[in-house]
Amino acid sequence: MECRSPRGRLRSRRSSSSSTARCVRRFSHPRSDKGKRVKQKAATIVLLPLICGALNAQVKTGADLLFEKYFHLIEGKSVGLVTNHSGLLSNGKHLADALFEDKRVKLGALFGPEHGIRGDAPDGRSITHGADAKTGVTVYSLYGSVNKPTEEMLTGIDVLIYDIQDVGVRFYTYTSTLSYTMEAAAEGKIPYIVLDRPNPIRGLWVEGFVREDSLRSFVGLHPVPIAYGMTVGELATMFNDEGWLKDGVRASLTVIEMDGWRRTMWYDQTGVRWVKPSPNMPTLKTAVVYPGTCLIEGTNLSEGRGTDRPFEYLGAPFVDGKKWADALNAQGLSGVRFEPVEFTPQSIPNVTSRPKHEGKPCGGIFVRVTDRDTYEPVKVGVYILTTAKKLFADSLRWRERSIDRLSGTPTLRMSIDAGVTPERIVSMWEGEVGRFKKIRQKYLLY
Repeated sequence: MECRSPRGRLRSRRSSSSSTARCVRRFSHPRSDKGKRVKQKAATIVLLPLICGALNAQVKTGADLLFEKYFHLIEGKSVGLVTNHSGLLSNGKHLADALFEDKRVKLGALFGPEHGIRGDAPDGRSITHGADAKTGVTVYSLYGSVNKPTEEMLTGIDVLIYDIQDVGVRFYTYTSTLSYTMEAAAEGKIPYIVLDRPNPIRGLWVEGFVREDSLRSFVGLHPVPIAYGMTVGELATMFNDEGWLKDGVRASLTVIEMDGWRRTMWYDQTGVRWVKPSPNMPTLKTAVVYPGTCLIEGTNLSEGRGTDRPFEYLGAPFVDGKKWADALNAQGLSGVRFEPVEFTPQSIPNVTSRPKHEGKPCGGIFVRVTDRDTYEPVKVGVYILTTAKKLFADSLRWRERSIDRLSGTPTLRMSIDAGVTPERIVSMWEGEVGRFKKIRQKYLLY
């Protein structure tokens, strides 16, 4: 039986048994003689008031529910925490600080993704191991020369916890850190707990090419579309049960689900405080356009780093912003308006170091989303690229390795070079997205 109540609860996926219940509350699922789950109308009736009562509720994250309901899972243990600055409780306290101060557990080690534990390292900068300035606990960097915890790093750790705010996009590297730390936990036979958080751009958008096997990288570890429409807890169960971890290992996985979250919710409808997930993701508006405009990173166009509107401002010194905006507006794309803009990228301490075209005035466009419910970010990204190629062919250049890894395929780049229409390019991913949705459906927790 699938549990659809949005109440906070546990989901366990364990490597020791393929028959482990999907939904673990304080009861077991009734089963038939053959071991299959038995659907009961009574259970549905009981859950309906919970669903209705949670529609306008403040969303509680897995981190808050860990302290409210599930602390017994870690009590008396040495905890390894995979987190960054986004791992906050509703009272504003960082999870690392809360665990460090709680005498019922020992905070044994911290593991930081791209941008570090406190989130103050610029994009792409390698981070070294050290000690957390606030707690003094050892911090191991998982971005740079090491992406996966070693056996030595996990010595003395009884349980590994993951609590990082994601943005729902394949090339956002936090989900690669999720996968690698799950893998290390499975190999070390260490229980793994995911504290679930909202997908800021809702749990509905499934868009873009599925990553091809030959393009597996830290910005595309698993075969999912650019926008996958899942929470990190849902992703973790998929990584585990689809056998996507190295050598098919399976973690002893528990997901502490959110209370009150629905797939239709934008982040600003959850009541959860917005903390920019990374230095160049300052607002929810940034996250909305990011699945499509981040593709600009695979060109010599500026993606707006070094401005106050990264991923919303796009351009270059050779771009005529009005011409580009007019051409895009003529396409009649839903939920978006393109406006000419001029900007000059600059290095910003702890945000952006040496952005493209630093110090050079750029012509470009401002991607203004007018209706986020009808906006299709990856589709818009394709139109932006095809139009730029048509207008500025003499100056536009690909960063081939980057664009292929971001899009997950060389098909996008090669199709644009061949003059294929954006409508046709968008249609190319429909089949693989449909197949992915069938896999995805099995792991939706909300």
